[in-house]
Amino acid sequence: MIAAVFLILLGLYLACGLAFALPFILFGVQKVDPHATQGTWGFRLFIIPGVMAFWPLLLSRWLTDRHGPPEEKNLHRCAARPISRS
Repeated sequence: MIAAVFLILLGLYLACGLAFALPFILFGVQKVDPHATQGTWGFRLFIIPGVMAFWPLLLSRWLTDRHGPPEEKNLHRCAARPISRS
C-alpha cells in the first residue's frame, strides 16, 4: 500500500516535470543559463530528464530571473576576498 502511494506520487511529480520541461526547454533554459542560447536541439532533448527531476528548482530560478549558477561559498573563497575597511 505504501509503495503504491509512493509510486503514484512519484508519477505525478514526474508528470508535472514533463509538463514543465516542454516550455522550459523552448523558452526558459536560455534565461536561466545564458550559455544555453547556443545549445542545439540535441542538447535540449538531452536535458529533459534532468529538468523533469529538478523542475521546482528550475521553476524558481526561471521566475526570479537569476542568470548563471549561484556563487559558491566556502572557507577558501571567503578567505580570498579582500576585507573592505572604510
